[in-house]
Amino acid sequence: MTESQSEHLVVVFTSQGPLAAEVAKSKLEVNGIPAILSYQSVARAIAVTIDGLGLVKVLVNQADQARALQILEPVEDSGEEH
Repeated sequence: MTESQSEHLVVVFTSQGPLAAEVAKSKLEVNGIPAILSYQSVARAIAVTIDGLGLVKVLVNQADQARALQILEPVEDSGEEH
């Protein structure tokens, strides 16, 4: 992302730890939406998830927000077997 693009970033997903955030980021990127993770470096270094310290945010450009939220929307169980 360019510097001007980073000025217009919005949060589309948050998780308590990096695993779910990495999965969300990957889903967005495979669908052509650039995404970045935002977290406090100390939390990543010592793997602490207390009192919001381990909170990881997935950010995208504001222009991609609606599509990103649609991609990350949980799939409802239709009751069908796959």
